Amino acid sequence: MAGTVNGAAGSGLSAWFRRYRARYESAATRVLLLGIFVTGLTAQFVKPVGDALEGQAFLGGALLSLVGYVLYDAVKELAVSSRPPDRGLVNSRDLGGLVGEAFHSRKVEICFLGYTGETLYNELYHRLEGLLDDPGPTKRVTIRMLIPDFGREMAVPSRVGPDGKPVDYPEFRARLEAKCREYDQILSRLADRLTADGRVSAQCEYRLYNGDPRDKVCIFNKELVLCGLYDVVATMPLQDPDCEVYDPKGYNTDLAVRSRKEGTAAAETAVATQISHFEGVWKLAATPSWRQ
Repeated sequence: MAGTVNGAAGSGLSAWFRRYRARYESAATRVLLLGIFVTGLTAQFVKPVGDALEGQAFLGGALLSLVGYVLYDAVKELAVSSRPPDRGLVNSRDLGGLVGEAFHSRKVEICFLGYTGETLYNELYHRLEGLLDDPGPTKRVTIRMLIPDFGREMAVPSRVGPDGKPVDYPEFRARLEAKCREYDQILSRLADRLTADGRVSAQCEYRLYNGDPRDKVCIFNKELVLCGLYDVVATMPLQDPDCEVYDPKGYNTDLAVRSRKEGTAAAETAVATQISHFEGVWKLAATPSWRQ
């Protein structure tokens, strides 16, 4: 625990130092450019200064320095405004703001790979419902959700057996499948209403991958990716006091943030890799029985 606190303190101190250094460098550059301007202008009209500098085109140089000063501020502001927030890690409870940002686009595409997607479903429901009243700039919405095939025997979710061994629990799997089926039907009905209204073309589709839930991935408009790992040994007690189940809690999952707006090769590779992985799993995934 002490190591975590010290690490967090060190990270905070490092971030403060970077912000301080950036402000210092920015201020120093402004002072330098302004100093060149003032010196050049003075040399143009004060002969001793001009003679000392032995220059003939002080006014032009001074004006050029002033233009550089103005452009420097403009470029700095543009760089800051276009740079994505330095989120580092976000919690699944932060999805609301990220989904809202995604829906500011003309073409919205949201992809999910994970467990039940309950946290994301709640945010999507409210956003789609809001489009019925005010679509804003949005013209097209595509939602694709990849969830486990709860019709198969699984280690997670499952009952916690002797010595912590997973014991398949068909009744609990059926409960989760029913929940996901309801999410699919509600979102699909909203998408159909939006499309019928004519102002927004919307589509929602669920598919099933074969395997236990481990990765949690959210992709927003093929630009921003959140990725993390579920705590697969998280347990939840049921009404029966003698029964516990392995049931990952998505809202407690920390997610790393990568964005193409970072403008680095590492960020581009990270986003492209997650998109490629999602598309591969989507291609192999099965259509749920409730959609057949």
